[in-house]
Amino acid sequence: MSLLQRLRNWMNAATGGDHRLSPQALSVLLAAKEKPYVLDVRSPQEFRGDGHIAGANLIPLSELASHIKKIPTDCLIVTVCRSGARSAAAQSQLERAGYTQVKNLSGGMMAWQSAGLPVNRK
Repeated sequence: MSLLQRLRNWMNAATGGDHRLSPQALSVLLAAKEKPYVLDVRSPQEFRGDGHIAGANLIPLSELASHIKKIPTDCLIVTVCRSGARSAAAQSQLERAGYTQVKNLSGGMMAWQSAGLPVNRK
């Protein structure tokens, strides 16, 4: 079994196989060769002021429909917001648009920071 398959199996076990992803599981995936596409759906002010996950792509939820074609279809998409509510809405919107590999960061940036994971403020 490949490392990627083991990571996927671990991720499904860590999240109960549903559409959420723990901060720790996302951290592991970000260190892997095939990184997920991290979609931050907060406002630009939150993204810059409160910080974000390194490499995250900012598309505010209110603009997602008009920018959805910018999001890749060939990799795991992880939606992120402050607490997980807006990113859950983004996840649903992506799934309705045909995306099949979408997870929501459980607890959002609040959980990410509570776990002591790095935040980029640039």
